[in-house]
Amino acid sequence: MTAPAQPLTLAADAGTGGVLLWVALPYVVLAVFVLGHLWRYRYDKFGWTTRSSQLYESRLLRIGSPLFHFGVLVVLLGHIGGLIIPKSWTEAVGISEHMYHVGAVVLGTVAGIATLGGLAILIYRRRTVGPVFSATTRNDKAMYVSLTVTIALGLAATVAANVVGGGYDYRETISPWFRSIFYLQPDPALMAGAPVLFQLHAISALLLFAAWPFTRLVHMLTAPLGYLTRPYIVYRSRDAQLGARAPHRGWERTGS
Repeated sequence: MTAPAQPLTLAADAGTGGVLLWVALPYVVLAVFVLGHLWRYRYDKFGWTTRSSQLYESRLLRIGSPLFHFGVLVVLLGHIGGLIIPKSWTEAVGISEHMYHVGAVVLGTVAGIATLGGLAILIYRRRTVGPVFSATTRNDKAMYVSLTVTIALGLAATVAANVVGGGYDYRETISPWFRSIFYLQPDPALMAGAPVLFQLHAISALLLFAAWPFTRLVHMLTAPLGYLTRPYIVYRSRDAQLGARAPHRGWERTGS
């Protein structure tokens, strides 16, 4: 009786290579991610922006931007649920492994395709619309490549393992490894046996997060909450007569 075939991996055990990939690299990325954002906010507040190109072209943007952003939001929520919430918790509330697996694969595949489709439209727009292409920096190009690779590898891993293959429960290996990083008890052995596509997806995501603070992706960590509390903008007129009607209370002329 032959033993079942083992999945192709980058490291067959948790040796030196496994420690570098699944212990050292995550902590380096975590430090760069946190300190990089602090540095960016301290020294480049005016650069903390999406550098919107909507004025140059809006037709393709209206299609690609919602498709990408809503797709990536679902992908992000799926990763949060799959990596952070332990398997025992979902089972405790009555969600069986089969239910979770089917839901995660269907939603993950649809969201991944939508995200890649939206990203393809945005990249096509940047390459074919002259003013938008002129406003695209090398940093932007590298960011788009990193995003595309990370999302494509995640979608490929899901399809290869759970649609084409016989299924792979990443909540038994990858999720505990991810949580162990934040417990300060990293266990590289959990990642050593994961399929190579999942490992490549994890590495590409780590590299993306390392570059994150230095790209326009920083805008995802901010919200325009200041608009709720900022004072009104006061407009003044040089004309003695402000109109045909008397001003409403609170809008009287205050003087020159």
